[in-house]
Amino acid sequence: MNKALSLVLSLLLALPYTGRTDELNLPDFGDTSSGIVSYQEEKRLGQLFMRSYRAQVPTSDDPLLISYLRDLIGQLAQYSQLNNRNFELIVVENSTMNAFAAPGNVIGVHTGLFTYSQNEAQLASVLTHELAHLSQRHYARRLEQQRNMTIPFYTALLASLVLAASGSDGGMAAMAATQAAAADAQLRFSRQNEQEADRLGIDTLIDAGYDPHAAPEMFEQMLRASRYSRRPPDFLLTHPVTESRVADARSRAMRYPRDRMKQDSLDFQLMRARIRVLQAETAQQAIGIFQSQLDGNNTTPDASRYGLALAYSRTGNATEAAKALAPLLKKDPNRLVYQVMDIDVDLAAKDYDAALDKLRNGLRRLPNYYPFNVRYAEALMNSGRYQSGADFLSQYVRKESEDPYMWYLLAEVNGLAGDVLGVHEARAEYFIQVGIYDRAMVQLRNALKLAKNDRHRSAILQERLRYVERLLSELDF
Repeated sequence: MNKALSLVLSLLLALPYTGRTDELNLPDFGDTSSGIVSYQEEKRLGQLFMRSYRAQVPTSDDPLLISYLRDLIGQLAQYSQLNNRNFELIVVENSTMNAFAAPGNVIGVHTGLFTYSQNEAQLASVLTHELAHLSQRHYARRLEQQRNMTIPFYTALLASLVLAASGSDGGMAAMAATQAAAADAQLRFSRQNEQEADRLGIDTLIDAGYDPHAAPEMFEQMLRASRYSRRPPDFLLTHPVTESRVADARSRAMRYPRDRMKQDSLDFQLMRARIRVLQAETAQQAIGIFQSQLDGNNTTPDASRYGLALAYSRTGNATEAAKALAPLLKKDPNRLVYQVMDIDVDLAAKDYDAALDKLRNGLRRLPNYYPFNVRYAEALMNSGRYQSGADFLSQYVRKESEDPYMWYLLAEVNGLAGDVLGVHEARAEYFIQVGIYDRAMVQLRNALKLAKNDRHRSAILQERLRYVERLLSELDF
């Protein structure tokens, strides 16, 4: 097992960072002597990275944002060169402009990318760039090409992504130092790989029906942001943008007419409004922002009205939230985002019977729609139907075992239902998914004590304990 992480941590700890560098636990990325990594190995590395990242960076559990991004990336992936179109998504609660790809088809998106993107085509241009890095297996190619340097500095770059997401100047210093070292060692994505990702990303954008001009527009927006701030967008540090790259992207885009290309979608603008509410200092401040937008000239009035309804629901003012939402529901009653907002209004009013009726109807129509599943579990718990909530969540996690938020809800509802063994089991799975393996082991050992008279359950718990021990053995501390 390669011990490159000790070099990485030495690099990071030498930087003037006052945060939690001593708590950064990143996986050991493979063995440089064993040749290019396989797809299976990349999947394993991606899982390790994703869980380590979740353990140290605030990630979003918002089912609507997750559902929207999954759908958008899934649609774009159909037009990419990605052979395996199953991917893992991390939505990072951070107002900075950033996105990243990691081995094993892991894609990370900072929520701030929505506020910097003016339309869906611009957001899609960043996502297709990341899909191109994955489809061309740039990580594995660099590993093969630069065996002795790629692993430690690639790991350092992932560590700097964690630090940058903390929002601290120390994190940015670590990112800058790591990037300088990476450039010196021709690390991560070489200039050739970046150009290849640009070219293939724009091709995917075009094939998916989006305006290719969105790519140079997004580059230019990033460069403008770097000119007027001492803190450049994180995306520029991991994907350096030069004037020549902007010119190349613009030149490619000029070959295609704009009039037939889709640039935007209402769902994108609704998610953008949603993030503005979530990032506002207070819900009351968000109410003022969206009311002001509705009172003035506004190119996206439906999104502003949705944002107003969401902000009112966040304050618990169900009456005003319903009033703001009513025109949208009347205009477009089949839009799922509005249907979830209507349910959220009922939940804000504590009208759980109405909310649960709507959710049951929604799940009959769309049993796999993630926001309906999350809201149903939450509504059952908040309405005091603890055993029903535990039964529903137990069935859900059997199918979707890698969803940390649903494991968290299951642990909570088990506790409220008085199932102590179930609490320990669900908490263990939650901690596994968020990469806190020592706490997972504590929960599993507690569960084993309670299950000592149940041979079948004890055997399962023992196997999970051995699994966590194997995961710990793959990490350097």
